[in-house]
Amino acid sequence: MNRTERERVVRRLLAQPRPQVPPGLYADAVRRGERLLRRRALVRRVLWLTLLAAVIALTVWASAARPWVEPPSRTTPPVRGW
Repeated sequence: MNRTERERVVRRLLAQPRPQVPPGLYADAVRRGERLLRRRALVRRVLWLTLLAAVIALTVWASAARPWVEPPSRTTPPVRGW
């Protein structure tokens, strides 16, 4: 379909009478939109709380385990040159 055909189809669609919108459609759309926004906000809160819990758990683990410190050696090195 080239550009002129597409324009012809669009003009034909725009020239047709518009269909009637059901009376409760607006209220349903608003209700669904509000529900979607509440769900997104809840998911966002849960993700932030999960991230916060992970950061706290990592901080507690790191302060207890201290992974950046070299562990003490369990044996003494051999003494040479005596």
